[in-house]
Amino acid sequence: MTGGSGDGPAEGSIVGRTEELARLERMLSEPLGATPLIVVGEPGSGKSTLLEAVAASAGRRGWRVVGVRGEEGAAELAFAGLHRLLLPVRDGLAALPSRQRAALGDAWGLDADGTAVSGEPGAVGDADEPGAGDEPPEALLIPLAAWTLLSEAGRRRPLFLVVDDAQWLDAGSLDALAFLARRLADEPVALLAGARDGDVPPQLGGSFDRLPVRPLSDDAANRLLDRQAEPPAGRLRERVLRQAAGNPLALVELARSAAEHAAGSGSPFGAGAADPEVLPLTERLERLFAARLAELPEATRRALLIVAAAGSSDLPTAPLLAAATTPDALPDPWSRAEQAGLVRLDSAGVRFRHPLVRSAVYQTASFADRRQAHLALAHALTGHPDRRAWHLAAATLTPDEEVAAGLVATADRARRRGGYHAAAMALERAAELSPLAEDQARRLVGAAETAMYAGRPRRVEALAAKAAAATDDPHLLAAASTFAGWALAVTPRHAACLDILLPLAESSAPTAPDRALAALSTAANVVYNAGDERSRGAALRIAKAAGPTAGTDAQRLWTSVACDPFAERQERVLLLGKAAAVPDRPLPDLVLLGGTAFVLDETDTAINLLGGALNHLRRTTTAGSNATVAQALASAQFDTGAWESADALAQEARHTAVEDGLEVAAASAGCVTALLRVARGDTETGRAVLRQALSGIDLSRSRGLASRARMILGTAAAVDGHFAVAYEQVRGLFTEGPRPRPLHYHLAHYGIADLATAAVRADRADDARRVLAVTEEALSGSASVRLAALLHRARAALADPAEAEPWYEAALADPAGEQWPFERARARLEYAQWLRRRRRTGDAARELVRALAVFERLGARPWADVAGAELRACGIAPPASEPRPAGAGELTGQQLRIVQLAAEGLTNREIGERMLLSPRTVGFHLYQAFPKLGVSGRGRLRGALDRLGRE
Repeated sequence: MTGGSGDGPAEGSIVGRTEELARLERMLSEPLGATPLIVVGEPGSGKSTLLEAVAASAGRRGWRVVGVRGEEGAAELAFAGLHRLLLPVRDGLAALPSRQRAALGDAWGLDADGTAVSGEPGAVGDADEPGAGDEPPEALLIPLAAWTLLSEAGRRRPLFLVVDDAQWLDAGSLDALAFLARRLADEPVALLAGARDGDVPPQLGGSFDRLPVRPLSDDAANRLLDRQAEPPAGRLRERVLRQAAGNPLALVELARSAAEHAAGSGSPFGAGAADPEVLPLTERLERLFAARLAELPEATRRALLIVAAAGSSDLPTAPLLAAATTPDALPDPWSRAEQAGLVRLDSAGVRFRHPLVRSAVYQTASFADRRQAHLALAHALTGHPDRRAWHLAAATLTPDEEVAAGLVATADRARRRGGYHAAAMALERAAELSPLAEDQARRLVGAAETAMYAGRPRRVEALAAKAAAATDDPHLLAAASTFAGWALAVTPRHAACLDILLPLAESSAPTAPDRALAALSTAANVVYNAGDERSRGAALRIAKAAGPTAGTDAQRLWTSVACDPFAERQERVLLLGKAAAVPDRPLPDLVLLGGTAFVLDETDTAINLLGGALNHLRRTTTAGSNATVAQALASAQFDTGAWESADALAQEARHTAVEDGLEVAAASAGCVTALLRVARGDTETGRAVLRQALSGIDLSRSRGLASRARMILGTAAAVDGHFAVAYEQVRGLFTEGPRPRPLHYHLAHYGIADLATAAVRADRADDARRVLAVTEEALSGSASVRLAALLHRARAALADPAEAEPWYEAALADPAGEQWPFERARARLEYAQWLRRRRRTGDAARELVRALAVFERLGARPWADVAGAELRACGIAPPASEPRPAGAGELTGQQLRIVQLAAEGLTNREIGERMLLSPRTVGFHLYQAFPKLGVSGRGRLRGALDRLGRE
């Protein structure tokens, strides 16, 4: 609310924002670790003024201030916002690692030597054919390169990044900002953003603390009105206060309008407009600005419309002025607009005083005038093909293949740079302008596929629906249905997904079996998550009709295992081994085979395959898929005892999934986090995390998530000593009656050991035996080593004590069971408790020591406490933990991963490439980890890890 600029009062001070300014100033007192902050409020609330004020304060304190403002209508240009943000630190580009420099150069439209390939140096979105590579870049290197650039600049002088109107930045830049925000903790770089309330980009929702800019109090609003040149009074002031509703910009503008019109009709408001409920405040402000436009010369209005149509403030000045200038133009068309308070003129060019001004200028113009503005801009931008294509599209109402083809070329260039969101927008607009229905549908299908690669399921669903409505071509309809099915498959709308994919697969099976398996392999995810018997049977029947050679081996294996996990186990394990051994598998195969291995309890194989898939995904722009793969990998890591890595990966997966609308992945990742908290004894947090993860999901239609939730809650109740509650939770995995059926045809069976142990403590052993009998019958001859051990544990717990030992021994007999260390240690603990009760303290102590070592390594404190107490009951003091450096348990998951890679001999730069961190951040984490591990350098890391048992 600086006077004369945007939202501010005339005298230049900020009114009514004491608390907000104090919070913003606190960012400047944190040279390291300042939490990213986003200022959120309605248009005209004073967000920009607050950002400008703290930026000025940062400059006075010695920070280097770097900023960018989003521009409405500029979101179609991939990485445009990131480009403008990085321009002040562009001199560090040459020092970047080659892969990062190449990726950022592609995004900026630069050749390897840093020169622009399109005639516009550094212009985002204009990498034309002469310099654009044929291979897609590793686009996640773009935010990594940005981070390295900013980190190095911050080392020379602390950086204060200010991003205003973030809601209008392009998707690539927003993804990059979210990436940066999650890595600010250890850098002298602060990040402050501003966005309209209700339009906060989802990418920034989870990475930033929010500072809401609320309406001014009545007292502050009156003080702001008193500072105006002609303050309104009496009933007129009351009406201004009521209609402005505490919005500073509205207060200033309505006061000015009241003063200008009071001598006329006695009221500045038109008929029917005095009631604030008749017209929303933002539209009223736009009308005020439009009314002031009418007083300006035609040449000034044309110039303003050109700037409004241009949209992006980084548009080169020469084309802008060329488009705005006509033979009858004023010598300086901008001065009158500046005098009217609509624009600011400075060395950077022409800027609207507030985004609402641009909206008013553009939206109140006729289409004919807007068309002429866009055509003038297109003519002036002949050297900038992407910008030109969008301006020609904006000037076109009727189908035009030439304009549509230009947008397709723009989409191709954006796709090569990894700008999938921008590419999808261009293809959608190209479809709207396509004269032929076939081209329209084909381009909409391409837009849906591109949006899928961007990880945007809601957009994919809408585009696929438009494509399906635009064509009768069976191939295009099938493709649209497949993409629509994918969009639904990553959400809890299981029934809707299966209603699309199963009929498509069934109709395709006789004549297009490969298409049928492609649809079925996606549907199999939903069948498994839903746990619905009817759809499971339908999927198996369709797969049989498609034939044994339909689709790829990965599609066939995943479909059969996901829908019928216990059939032909040995044959499938052999097929999995052969398929996994094939080198250079494409990414979709790695994901499907990794899921197959996980369901078959070939957990080590699952980690290898899913880890390979995730490494590939980190080097591409399919960030949405990252979350789906990452949550599955985190589950497998938990099973194999890699709890630190599982924790870090699950939290990363959930954050990404929430941003991208991948609800199933977000819930699944939350389940991993909740289970980890419970297993380490923090049951209260575990339950809270689980509630949040499953909020809004109908568990009656998501039996997979329901089964996992019951097992987590049952474990939490047992940890808290509430065994009756624990039994009721786990008993819910099976139906009631003499022949209980599993809630989920696969996952429910993994709760059988917990059910049995809780039943004994809750005096429900007879009921548990009925469940066990049915489960043993269902799994006879088809159980994995893991499930067989769980069944043996359950049988031992429910057997007559005199007959239990063979079952305990069977649970521990197969050495392959060691790959599930937590479950193995629990079996040892239960066996040891049985041994001690039989007064075989020596045998009991041997098992207890082995179990205790695992529990302590994992941090499974509730079980470690029980094992220690059992040892003392045997008359033996628990052995001291293996020597471990002071503070080693304080390593974060990220620090542990960095230490492990450093121990393997990777340099800081190589670790940063793999983990998407700057080399300096890697070095900082190592510097923090060394004292925790009790080492002084990298050469001693391997020994420290060996002692910790965390290789």
